[in-house]
Amino acid sequence: WLRRLGFRAMKSLVRSTSSLAMMLALTVTSAAAGSSSYSAADEAVYLERFARLMDASRLGLGLETYEPLEPVPGARNPVPLAGAAAGNTQIAAAALQAAEEYAANNNSSAFMVWHDGKIEKSSFFKGMKPEDTFPSRSLAKPMTAVAIGRALALGKIRSLDQPVADFISEWRGDPRRSKILVRHLLDMRSGFLPQGPAMTAEDILNRAYLHPRHEQIIIHDYPVVDEPGTRYEYNNATSELVAVLIERATGVRYGEWLSREVLQRLGSPGGTIWVNRPGGTAHSGCCLMLPAEAWLRLGVLLLQDCVWEGKRLLPAGYVQAMRTPTAENPYYGLGVYVAGRYIARRGFANPARDTEARRVLHSEPYLADDVFLFDGNSNQVVFIIPSRRLVVLRVGDNPPRGAGGEWDNSALPNLLIRGLPQGGSPQPR
Repeated sequence: WLRRLGFRAMKSLVRSTSSLAMMLALTVTSAAAGSSSYSAADEAVYLERFARLMDASRLGLGLETYEPLEPVPGARNPVPLAGAAAGNTQIAAAALQAAEEYAANNNSSAFMVWHDGKIEKSSFFKGMKPEDTFPSRSLAKPMTAVAIGRALALGKIRSLDQPVADFISEWRGDPRRSKILVRHLLDMRSGFLPQGPAMTAEDILNRAYLHPRHEQIIIHDYPVVDEPGTRYEYNNATSELVAVLIERATGVRYGEWLSREVLQRLGSPGGTIWVNRPGGTAHSGCCLMLPAEAWLRLGVLLLQDCVWEGKRLLPAGYVQAMRTPTAENPYYGLGVYVAGRYIARRGFANPARDTEARRVLHSEPYLADDVFLFDGNSNQVVFIIPSRRLVVLRVGDNPPRGAGGEWDNSALPNLLIRGLPQGGSPQPR
């Protein structure tokens, strides 16, 4: 997530500072801030993770290895998605080739195109194999919306407008936290402190990400700076609470819920998820390791209005709710980004204060006005276009920026739409 903030370098830890001195300083700082206290053993784990993050950040990287990991099994015998017969694709061959080349030239590890019931292109690069998992980063956030949708369908959660305090009882009576609704954990309007620079071990953003009790830190210590529902502010802590909500609402561990109620029902391959400590809480806002096809299937599920092989998995109208933006951010719904009105650059933070450096290029309007997408760090994307029966996946590393190169978020969907018969409406300007 640090890369998503645009930090190219971070100051390294002072090598002469001992872990004990850092722990003492951290304890004093936390106590002064009135936050909860945690054991010396937990603080030591946190500081080791923080040191690894700082080492990676000097190279412009984020934390790429997670431990401990917990299995998230997929279908026992996954049935491959149908593929188009050779030479029998509905998308023009030249368009498929141009899109594949764009993906290959931009540091992708996987590129997949599903159209009208069949995979028309499936390409893997840089040694990646179809069964390989990879760090999902913020692709995990749309999964939180699907996890909650499944809980709604099964009656474990009453409504998107149910107070989270019904499940996180520690918030009952709190003047602000008690007003956070289930939908606010998906549309980034919880009122939580937004993502921002986090340069020290004392910073609550780092503690809420790396601490082996991160869920308790978010519940008890993470600041609520705005009235819930009144302001869009992107932050990981909001999404991380979905794991807590699911576990308290269903009595099932988050990874098991994804396995049983999402992946296995989609016939999908599985993977692993980072938990903050052995037997602890999963990181639902990031750090879900699945093969590319699992994310493609999730996109197809949403394109099909949450019906899979004739069975409805999420409530009727739920996808429309996911695709409906808020007044506070007209480009973000419930865990997904939406087309909205065309602007050349847009980012993930509050639109009023997002910096130019963090905004993603859209060189032209989308050629369909119903595009919505998963969009994670390093431009890992799944475009879903219901009017064209089209789902497009690209995952990988940050595209190269040399020689004027820059990722263009409208390139892949528009290349492929141009390869289809005309129809539908372009994104409004």
